[in-house]
Amino acid sequence: MTVLVIGERDVHDLLPMHACIEAMQRTFERLNASGFMQPLRILAWQPDGAGAIAAMPAWLGEPSALGAKLISVFPQNRQAGIESHQGFVALFETEHGVPLAILHAGAITAIRTAAVSAVATRVLANEDSAQLALLGSGTQARTHLEAMLAVRPIRRVSVWSRNPEHAQSFALDAAEAYDIEIAAAASAREAVAGSDIICTITASTEPVLQGAWFEGGEHVNAVGASVPPFRELDVEAIVRARLFVDSRESALREPDDIRVPLAEGAITEKHLLGDLADLASGACEGRTSKSNVTIFKSVGLAIEDLAAARTIYERALAEGRGSPIEF
Repeated sequence: MTVLVIGERDVHDLLPMHACIEAMQRTFERLNASGFMQPLRILAWQPDGAGAIAAMPAWLGEPSALGAKLISVFPQNRQAGIESHQGFVALFETEHGVPLAILHAGAITAIRTAAVSAVATRVLANEDSAQLALLGSGTQARTHLEAMLAVRPIRRVSVWSRNPEHAQSFALDAAEAYDIEIAAAASAREAVAGSDIICTITASTEPVLQGAWFEGGEHVNAVGASVPPFRELDVEAIVRARLFVDSRESALREPDDIRVPLAEGAITEKHLLGDLADLASGACEGRTSKSNVTIFKSVGLAIEDLAAARTIYERALAEGRGSPIEF
């Protein structure tokens, strides 16, 4: 039995952002019709809370895929210059369950997370959105900047980080990479002022975005907080917005961005208006006016990892990439 090992560099080469956006778009458009099976993630924390290991298995009808992501999450890794997410995606074929490939999970997560936000942004953000705020300056800030530029005519970017030096460094690097105006902001409130699109991509355990700051018309991709104790949005932000998610089951049970306002009685489950499959297929209405505030709450799904892994695997075979090993 031969298993293909596909490392970080090959993942980035074989899954450029524009290709991943289209792969995620097709996956969610067909999701309800093609079928999927996906339990909630299994998460085990170390006793000191410094890090956790998560398992995310799934079956996906189209593209046909079976597999799981096994990944560690250590938020403080960034201080040591190490990525916070470490692990692999195991891909199997669906007729006999034979292993096909092992892929770099950190690279897949970085690309597909931003690509899914781009799919949501296509549907929910005003078409003339030109100002972007990034709350966070890590890997997801980099990929979300690329993804937002791919789907909206962004001309100005503000970036904020709890570490001002990181925000400044990010702004300098991004300004060199893209022909846009980009600047570091002194505060989260300053960053979001006047913004059309806001991406929250932090490892914060306290809200970094407040609903009182909304001016009307914003679209928010809330990405960084997928499980307790992490949280990026205050209750008012959720209450004021038209709320959409990647998975209704996961969103109601995993992220504190939604669990807290539910527990406080500020919203009911009806406040969640639809998931990304509904939006992508046109089964639910997203933005109803230019002045709506919309939120896409992303928790990250195993089916997204599988769709990305299947796309990478097929391209690797076609291009002779990756390292085959006898297993």
